[in-house]
Amino acid sequence: MIGTTFRTVLALTALGITAVVLASTPAKAQNQNMEVIHHPNYDKNVFMPFVPAIKIKSGKLLWLAGTTALPVYHDHPHKRDQIQQYMVNDLEAQTRAAMDGIKQTLDAAGASFKDVVHYFVFRARPRMGDIGKASAVINSYFAPFNHKPTSTNIAVLELGEPEQGDEM
Repeated sequence: MIGTTFRTVLALTALGITAVVLASTPAKAQNQNMEVIHHPNYDKNVFMPFVPAIKIKSGKLLWLAGTTALPVYHDHPHKRDQIQQYMVNDLEAQTRAAMDGIKQTLDAAGASFKDVVHYFVFRARPRMGDIGKASAVINSYFAPFNHKPTSTNIAVLELGEPEQGDEM
């Protein structure tokens, strides 16, 4: 009984040490044909349950994480002071901040808005005219490249935070 308990404690301790070591190492893609993309200002002390982008090296495909008005690297669970600072009650300002975050991720991957094939916009608690306001901001990022990717706009009741107006 004591030997079994000792082995169990030893195994749990080893598992805990492994988890700490793995948690402190930077995220790596699970596939040799994939590369995790981080911005130059990536703060490894911020816990993120996802990465901003994964570059497919065997082709030219890049997947971006959903982006909001919050900085790309922000704490999870979200902190109220960050929500109040960045998610102002202004759909156009939130859309602009999200698009700026997307631009940073595209830059970090060596891409630009001219390379975007499709984007999704999730809008919370939509009101008449919201799609036009958000679309005008979004289109201003593609206009310098004379590029119009495909898009999908989805209206939802709520996103991750009550103050959140949209997510790309």
